[in-house]
Amino acid sequence: MKFSGILIGSEDPTRLVDYYTRMLGEPAFSEGGYTAYQIGESWVTIGAHSEVHGSNVAPGRLIWNIETTDIAADFARMKEAGGIVVAEPYGFDEGPGASIATFADPDGNYFQLMTPMEMP
Repeated sequence: MKFSGILIGSEDPTRLVDYYTRMLGEPAFSEGGYTAYQIGESWVTIGAHSEVHGSNVAPGRLIWNIETTDIAADFARMKEAGGIVVAEPYGFDEGPGASIATFADPDGNYFQLMTPMEMP
């Protein structure tokens, strides 16, 4: 199997598309009510969903990650573009030299920038 992407459902997908375009750049495609951004080999797609209403009441339940070799620069760029900062870049004991920064989108979903990590 291969993970190919994530679909973010929203009651107001236009608001999310505006936000993620500021964070990720222009989408790779937008048609049929769905807008998608390619990150590496995977996709982040945004669209309306009939079962999604209001803000995410448990944003920590599902957090998706974007690997970057320059957390400081990408964090600064996203913050400057209006990124909703949950946590500034920080390290952790289990990953010496690793760093993570957390953002929220306007619906309250979390995503993180993180340094590439080697799996054991």
